[in-house]
Amino acid sequence: MIRAEAITKLFHDKKRGEIVAVNKLSFACKSGMILGVLGLNGAGKTTALRILATLLKPSSGTAFINNIDVVKYPDKAKAQIGFISSDTGLYRRLTPREIVGYFGELYGISRQESAIRLKEYSEILGMDDFLDTKVDKLSTGQKQKVSITRTMLHNPPILIMDEPTAGLDIVASAHIVELIRRAKSQNRAIIFSTHIMHEAQRLCDEILIIHNGMATRNGTIEKLRMETGIEDLDQIFLDSVGDLD
Repeated sequence: MIRAEAITKLFHDKKRGEIVAVNKLSFACKSGMILGVLGLNGAGKTTALRILATLLKPSSGTAFINNIDVVKYPDKAKAQIGFISSDTGLYRRLTPREIVGYFGELYGISRQESAIRLKEYSEILGMDDFLDTKVDKLSTGQKQKVSITRTMLHNPPILIMDEPTAGLDIVASAHIVELIRRAKSQNRAIIFSTHIMHEAQRLCDEILIIHNGMATRNGTIEKLRMETGIEDLDQIFLDSVGDLD
């Protein structure tokens, strides 16, 4: 479903010169699988995920979404993807119901079907109490739930989630984790970036650890334990980024 092949992204800074944000990064994620992406701030996680979501063009290499080349055919690839980040980017003066209805029209979904899907997501995420409240009155967690509903409304087979639970309380995080589990049961391919190790350990089938734009570890948690001789994922992560004494 998702395959990155030696993707590299260079940025140019007037003071620091050429910056390699992602360096020949390769990995894959199959249907019905959750790939957890871990890394320090600035490791290149968000850049890599934005390349997969066709929001950035790689300097070299490419990625495939359902065998669609994201560099050659970005619009076709984008139609297969739901991209979710902690930056919700919602219209502040609209209500969640209005936002979902609007995006349903953009996706070519009938009003009736949009309403059915909104009801479904509202039940899973606990949104009933604020569906008709303007976005600028909502909490961070409520906004994130609206953003996720908007992104998943067209039932994309691939989800790319960049720290979707960042800054959320335990209840909001639990709702989103449940939605991720549900998406996996529907045979979707899911890439899930997080700083919360217990989320990664509970949710993910495989782990990709990125450091300085490169993959330092990639595989099931059991495989990483065998490679490192370390049981705890937190300690595996620290070992993989060179911060374990």
